[in-house]
Amino acid sequence: MVAQRAREVEISGIRRMFESAPPNAINLGLGEPDFEPPPEVIRALCDAVRGGMNHYGPSAGLPALREKVAERYQDRDASTTSDNVLITGSGSEGLLSTALALYDPGDEVLVPNPGFVLYAPHARLAGAVPVPYDLEEAHGFQPNLEQLESLVTPRTRALVVNSPSNPTGGLFPRSVVERLVAFAEAHDLTIVSDEVYEEMVYEGRFASFWGRSDRVVVVNSFSKILAMTGWRIGFLVAQRPLAVEINKMHYHVMACPSTPAQAAVLVGLNESSATIRAMIREFRARREIITRGLNRVPGLECVPPAGAFYAFPRFYWPGTSQDVALALLKRGLITTPGEAFGSLGTGHLRLSFAASRDNLRRGLDILREYAREVGTA
Repeated sequence: MVAQRAREVEISGIRRMFESAPPNAINLGLGEPDFEPPPEVIRALCDAVRGGMNHYGPSAGLPALREKVAERYQDRDASTTSDNVLITGSGSEGLLSTALALYDPGDEVLVPNPGFVLYAPHARLAGAVPVPYDLEEAHGFQPNLEQLESLVTPRTRALVVNSPSNPTGGLFPRSVVERLVAFAEAHDLTIVSDEVYEEMVYEGRFASFWGRSDRVVVVNSFSKILAMTGWRIGFLVAQRPLAVEINKMHYHVMACPSTPAQAAVLVGLNESSATIRAMIREFRARREIITRGLNRVPGLECVPPAGAFYAFPRFYWPGTSQDVALALLKRGLITTPGEAFGSLGTGHLRLSFAASRDNLRRGLDILREYAREVGTA
């Protein structure tokens, strides 16, 4: 008999679609860049392995990498030091370790709807209760502060935020960030801010939650900006007392992050800025292709994503998001059903435009064919 916590969570809808795909399917479902890591980063990884960096390192991460990350956050809070930084085995692991450090059984955690598939399960794994708050399409996927006020109870412990958003591509402007910080402080909540896509912004300006309150944990990753999703390496920043507690959980989850991967990331942060900028320019061009193309498919409407690399179109075809995603899968196109991201994902699909321009166009062709088949053309 398995534990109750295992029965309460499921494999994500993203993974199910990806692992059920036919050979040679066009993958617009999995959120990862179709680039390779920069050459200097690959060389640094090989050099680290050949040079003997194959053993356990500090639980919190290599000091040089923690210092480099701290430097990148000092424009948000000049007092940031390496003591605030924890290198994790991916952004996902950082989110889980944070949940285990923050949430007690019976606590309530405000999570976005639609929102990334791990936020609610991580709360449940810690024995807490996820309480969804709406990000409404009609309002550009922005939170409703009045609704948030109505959801707070004496048991509310934390507010999870994600900007730019996976799956919607929505971006919180500075004014919204400031209102959310004021809301959290008024109710004695900790903000857990997933800022993995902070570099990928196409409209407006990114506003971080770091430096605006002592009760903030920012979770981030190197996976996207250095195109190394398979390397599983990320980081978080938190004020010192909380960082120490999260590090305890982090140690018990994985002991320490990959030593050679950290050495390679450090090189990437020092030497790969031009490569990162070029990749983001390409994502911007692909965003135009996918947004324009989706809005020309009969039965689809898409709010242009302000950030990340996802489009979250609404469809007006028969069936659920799962039905439509499965029908497209049979035709050789991998998408993710919007329902995987919460109840407000119903009637949506998530498509990643971190794919080649050719694959984007081929995917749009399949969507147009499907629209004709279901009679919306």
